[in-house]
Amino acid sequence: MPANDIAPITQDFLTIPRKERNGPVNLVGLTREKLRETLINQGTESKKARMRASQIWQWIYQWGVRDFNAMTNLAKDYRTSLTESFVIGIPEVVGRRASEDGTLKYIVRLAGGHEVETVYIPETDRGTLCISSQVGCTLTCSFCHTGTQRLVRNLTAGEIIGQVMLARDDLGDWPRKGVGMGERPRLISNIVLMGMGEPLYNFDNVRDAMKIAMDGEGISLSRRRITLSTSGVVPEISRTASEIGCMLAVSFHATTDKLRDKLVPINRKWNIDALLNALREYPKASNSERITFEYVMLRDVNDSDEDARRLVRLIRGIPAKINLIPFNEWPGAPHRRSTKERIGKFADIIYKAGYASPVRTPRGEDIMAACGQLKSATERMRKSRREIEMEAQR
Repeated sequence: MPANDIAPITQDFLTIPRKERNGPVNLVGLTREKLRETLINQGTESKKARMRASQIWQWIYQWGVRDFNAMTNLAKDYRTSLTESFVIGIPEVVGRRASEDGTLKYIVRLAGGHEVETVYIPETDRGTLCISSQVGCTLTCSFCHTGTQRLVRNLTAGEIIGQVMLARDDLGDWPRKGVGMGERPRLISNIVLMGMGEPLYNFDNVRDAMKIAMDGEGISLSRRRITLSTSGVVPEISRTASEIGCMLAVSFHATTDKLRDKLVPINRKWNIDALLNALREYPKASNSERITFEYVMLRDVNDSDEDARRLVRLIRGIPAKINLIPFNEWPGAPHRRSTKERIGKFADIIYKAGYASPVRTPRGEDIMAACGQLKSATERMRKSRREIEMEAQR
């Protein structure tokens, strides 16, 4: 295969199986239908399996219960049989760092000892959880720290939704007995698939995890509160519309193929024209209001007035907003952040053309938790940005 081609991810090879040899089956991450089938295989009566699956589903995802013995609407002997056959397991938090701005970064250990990062961003009107879909990444985008780490494997659906569950554990965000579901604000009100990895190279597991997140008898987040960010895996964009239906964000970052080939190498496989053709169909196919174009601001690279005007011309006809992201620097990064004045002029051109052009406020920079800074190498994860920079200067 030519060096510039980007190979699709082989799902079965890169995802660790849910069941360990001679061990109990983990129920976290199973779809409703798969959960029903699994219970039948365990010995649950077929005519009762759908009801039992619904009861267990609500205990796991609505109430955050991990102990079968606490599922009090199930018979005691049935709870015992569940305990013998199954587990309710989620990834382990092995590190937690708090930023001065309130952002939290969780270092999450998966099966096999691999680690990813999950970030919680509290705001006045919402709480956003940024979750990962792969250990490492294949895309090698030049401005992204994650891209400097090789791809290790895909996450399972259980490991993806497990990040939501572990964050709810830490934040105390599960409903409480005697408190109505709508009586206390949700600390995690939004999910963004903007962590480590390309979500559309792990489509099946991402889809199954997000269906759990959107299920009305579980975590119960509206599809409009879930945003999937892709660098442009064109063949999977239509599947995202029909099988997930969440909001879509696109890591765009350049207005010519020549530059995007360098910044976002997947462009060599599916160029700007192919990407935009797929995006034009997405809002009506998924019933989404608009697509978010993510545009990282790199000094003297993609931040000129002409870049802004060209961006407006390219997206004409697509319901969209442009999210301008000041580059979050990391030790050894090949780029610098555009100046505030330059970002302001760029945003003004887009705004006058009729598009929303918010400038994202960097969050969690001091703990390397900002956009584009995530990387799971253990020796780096446990150190702050300041500590890394000091080491780099020695």
